[in-house]
Amino acid sequence: MTALLLDRRQLLLGGAALLAIGGPARAEASTVRITVEKLAFVPEEITVRAGDTIEWVNKDPFAHTATVKGGWEVAIPPGKTGTRVAAAGDDIEYYCRFHPNMKGRIVVSA
Repeated sequence: MTALLLDRRQLLLGGAALLAIGGPARAEASTVRITVEKLAFVPEEITVRAGDTIEWVNKDPFAHTATVKGGWEVAIPPGKTGTRVAAAGDDIEYYCRFHPNMKGRIVVSA
């Protein structure tokens, strides 16, 4: 029984030490920007992690969308931004509903 208590105490002290020094490294969510300009998504393909925010910045004088067929759509007004938080399984191709020749791809890494 004494050995069990000692093991628990060591485990608690070890955990407290990790918390004191910041714990194990943890990746923070970030924002990945895509510029919409001259009827193109730049860059055309991005790789993000689940939880990252994707932000489309529209520099064109007209509206665009980031549309997934049968899925979601983000409106991107002229001179404004549109955002979406990447989810696991979001490996998709998207396009602008108003300008179907505009295409992009999002890959979600583990």
